[in-house]
Amino acid sequence: MNVKQMIEENNQKREQLTVDNEKYYSDLMLYIRTNWQVSEQHTEELLLELLNHLLEGQQEGKTAIDIFGEEPKEYADQLIEQLPEEEKRSWFTFFASLFLFQIVPYVLIIRGVVLLVLPLFTEVNDQVNIFKLLITAILLGVMAMGVVRYIMNVIHRSVFKKNHAEWKDSVKVGAVAAAGMGAFILISVWLPEIGPSFRFTWWLSLLLGGVIWGMSKVVKSN
Repeated sequence: MNVKQMIEENNQKREQLTVDNEKYYSDLMLYIRTNWQVSEQHTEELLLELLNHLLEGQQEGKTAIDIFGEEPKEYADQLIEQLPEEEKRSWFTFFASLFLFQIVPYVLIIRGVVLLVLPLFTEVNDQVNIFKLLITAILLGVMAMGVVRYIMNVIHRSVFKKNHAEWKDSVKVGAVAAAGMGAFILISVWLPEIGPSFRFTWWLSLLLGGVIWGMSKVVKSN
């Protein structure tokens, strides 16, 4: 099975767990999944194996604590050590698809709407400098990658913390995202225009954004 199929099977089978067993297993699952260094394929195989083992034990009247122990974090760390690391190529593919399908279409659509509405109030320039476009695209991709990894690390560290205040994590993530976006905006504004530019109209921006958004839905459904 591929990763998507295993996740779907995992979601279906988790519904069979008791409340306490589901809580224990979900924490274990979230902790392991948010370790971005390990192989996603092997991670999902392991999680499905653990879930099947738990379901078998549950039928015999056992709890997750009986099966996996009273220290889920220590147990999860032992499991993570046995998992192979994710290939760099897989991470590049993940972030490239994230950037292309989850960020680019919305940037293009928002740009198109702004260029459509703004001329009602002031003059606008729909010229795009190629050098500036490439640099800002790279910066946006790096920023997105950094924010995603930071969010995963925050979740990973907080899973098994007792009396954990989730709002603090939300504030941290929000601050990092805001700082990254602020830095991106400042750099993109101050960045000089070097070399040729081309006209990129509002309707073309909306059209291209809509096409990429539609492609993302097709890819996701497949």
